Formats: sequence, structure tokens, C-alpha cells
Amino acid sequence: MEDLKEIIQWYVDAGVDEICGEDPLSVISPAQSVASANLRPATTLLAQESNAACINAREICQKAQTLDDLRAMVESFEGCSLRFSANSTVFGYGNPQAEVMIIGEAPGADEDRIGEPFVGRSGHLLDKMLQAIGLRRDDCYITNVLPWRPPGNRTPTDGEVAVCLPFLQRQIELIKPKIIFLLGGSAANALLNNAESISRLRGHFLDYASANGEIIPALASFHPAYLLRSPLQKAKAWADLLRLQRKLEEL
Repeated sequence: MEDLKEIIQWYVDAGVDEICGEDPLSVISPAQSVASANLRPATTLLAQESNAACINAREICQKAQTLDDLRAMVESFEGCSLRFSANSTVFGYGNPQAEVMIIGEAPGADEDRIGEPFVGRSGHLLDKMLQAIGLRRDDCYITNVLPWRPPGNRTPTDGEVAVCLPFLQRQIELIKPKIIFLLGGSAANALLNNAESISRLRGHFLDYASANGEIIPALASFHPAYLLRSPLQKAKAWADLLRLQRKLEEL
């Protein structure tokens, strides 16, 4: 029974919130039944291992009392397979007492090579965006939901996000930012635990509730990489930056 609870919790962490029916459906012929029976334990084992990694990540990161502690824990964590395909662990960068915390989805090729978030073309654009409202890169704390680059810049799986999310949540608890600036729909969905598109999420502040009960205003906007591909959306991103600037002035 305990194994079943862990499997269900893994699906919840991965974002599964619906079932198709009370009973499983089978479209496998009798001749295939033996082969399929041999596959099911492997799938169950994968779910158990992923859920165990989520639990392990939550337990580990709560022991971190400083960002340096947390960085060391992330660098030695082996519960996410992305760690073994990436060149670098890309932890957060910037002011540990920052008022603004900026969060993207995952490192890209340049970030993986250098080991620092937002250092490629999208990072250069982010620097210009921040400068436009009087902020410097070093004024903020910049990080990603995932500290490792997915192979080929593919979209992270729900399981990978679930395993890595506790480390991000602990960073937020340690930094205690006044505002969280989320870049891209994937980052916003992961941290705010919803499935809304970035077009619906951007343009207004949302509440992020930390594990210690603090409510932090969060503003979602387009990822700089998307703006490089879709320059016509820069006007909306500029409006979001002005919202961020006004909010900082109010706090």
C-alpha cells in the first residue's frame, strides 16, 4: 500500500490530475499479454524511482541554510538524469539579497558551456531589458527551474521539473525576493502550478506562496529567446517591464 501511495504522489508531482475511468482498458491481444505483463513492472519502477528522487530532493534542500550549501547539494544530486548528460550544473547567479528574482526554464547551450544562467543571446537581451528600467544584472538574482540543460534543448519532462522544483523553491526561501519575474510559460507553469499559456498569465501580478507561508508577487512575461524569434511581441514585454518597475517603486 505504501508503494501505491508513492506512485500516486509521483503522478501528482508530475502534473497528472485526471483519470480516464475506474478500470484500466486493455487493447492487447492474448498473445501479447505475457510481453505486456513484463513491461508493467518496469514502468512502475520508473515511477517509484522518480517519486523517490522528488522526496529525496525535498529532504536534501531543506537542510541547506545558505545558497552555497544549496549549490553544493545540487551539484552532488544524482536523482535527475539530466545531470549526467549536461556539461555543467547551472546554479543561480547574482545578488543573494536581491529584491527581484528572475526565473527561466532551463539552461541553453551557452549556459551549459559557461555554467551561468542567461549568458547567450537571450541573456544579452535580458540585460538590455533590465537596463531599460534601471536594473543591472548584478542587482537581481537569476536562475532557472532546471539547473541542467535538457539534451538538444528539448522541453523538460514533467518528471524532471518535479524532481528539480524543490531546489528552486529553496532558493526562493533563502533569497526572500520582493518580486519574482518569470520568463516564459514553462517557468510560470512550474512555479505557479498551473497550465495556462503565457499569453494569459502575463500582464498582471500573481501570488506565489512559499513553503514558509510568505506570499510573493510574481509577474510572468515572454522569454527573451521567444522575443528574439518574435520581435513584434517586444511591446508587450516592455509593458510587463514597466509593471515590474512600478511594483518595485511601490514596495
